[in-house]
Amino acid sequence: MKKLLWIVLILLNIHVNGMMMEFDDMEWFTDFNGTKMFHTENDVFSEAKFPMVGLTLIQSAAAKGAVCLDGSLPGYHLHRGFGSGANNWLVQLEGGGWCDTVRNCVYRKTSRRGSSSYMEKEIPFTGILSNQAAENPDFYNWNRVKVRYCDGGSFSGDSENKAAQLQFRGMRIWLAAMEDLMAKGMRQAKQALLSGCSAGGLAAILRCDDFGKLFPPSTRVKCLSDAGFFLDAIDVSGGRSLRRLYAGVVKLQNLQTKLPQDCVNRLNPTSCFFPQNLINQVKTPLFILNAAYDSWQIQESLAPKSADPSGSWNDCRLNYAKCTASQIQFLQGFRTRMVNLVKGFAMPSKNGVFLNSCFAHCQTERHDTWFAKNSPAVKNKVGKNNDEVLL
Repeated sequence: MKKLLWIVLILLNIHVNGMMMEFDDMEWFTDFNGTKMFHTENDVFSEAKFPMVGLTLIQSAAAKGAVCLDGSLPGYHLHRGFGSGANNWLVQLEGGGWCDTVRNCVYRKTSRRGSSSYMEKEIPFTGILSNQAAENPDFYNWNRVKVRYCDGGSFSGDSENKAAQLQFRGMRIWLAAMEDLMAKGMRQAKQALLSGCSAGGLAAILRCDDFGKLFPPSTRVKCLSDAGFFLDAIDVSGGRSLRRLYAGVVKLQNLQTKLPQDCVNRLNPTSCFFPQNLINQVKTPLFILNAAYDSWQIQESLAPKSADPSGSWNDCRLNYAKCTASQIQFLQGFRTRMVNLVKGFAMPSKNGVFLNSCFAHCQTERHDTWFAKNSPAVKNKVGKNNDEVLL
């Protein structure tokens, strides 16, 4: 019987430090006749061949106070599994940044990141969510779920701002979604994987043990954080741009009461929103996938415009081919720190890490980085059922 990739991911501790992938020629999404198209230099294909999966609003959520920033119902997209995957579940937590001020969160209420009123009624399931065996051989026939993100705090808050009419109910949304999915068959899961990208990748770390506790010991449960390993890094001005953002999120949503207590007992609450201070305490098997030159972190944490008033990083932050030698050295320092931070975490056999040297952000939910000709690979293998492979 073939071994599933997700098992291999967790069991292997592989660090890939020298691979460079050329993604600067990609335009991630452009609209074409209402159908989204992926564009690369050598490949163009339509999302039309992927399933369009409808939005399910969680009707029981309102009574539990599990609502989006604007008070609307939260939701998810579920594509049922079949055959050998009928009793396996993959739950992906959507990403989409954070809001750190009342003003930002009020604005977010007018988008799909803060209100289900603006969410797409259908979305394509691509990458790790695809139902195509040739493009997603390990999960194509699992029950695959994308939980929509509308709380602005990585599914972690449980407070409100009455004056601004803001609901910070990420934790309640998480619980309501899990309860709804358990009732729809997830409680009988033989294998269950919690994943997430970006802010959802951070949430996958924060909620990993909560996910594991939903199931009996007989269920094989693991977690995958994609592009969720955000570093508490020094930016190009010598400040800490991402720490300032996180401090605003933690304070605004009163997250100190919801963050892991063993971390809060040692560090200040803002530090406990950074994965580097959380991963070693996660008991459920966890796999970290991240680009060592994470494009979002370069643009928004290391070299945001606020930290670069002279604009000396404008070209480099958007196209690494235009970086100067000193800028490359700065980015290399970021990569080295990321590698060092995960070394201890990867020692237990239950955990795993795959850091590649791509300039990318979120690699599992995209066809072009999940299972394409130029996808990140180990020993020239991409996504095969093979003990040597991670992606």
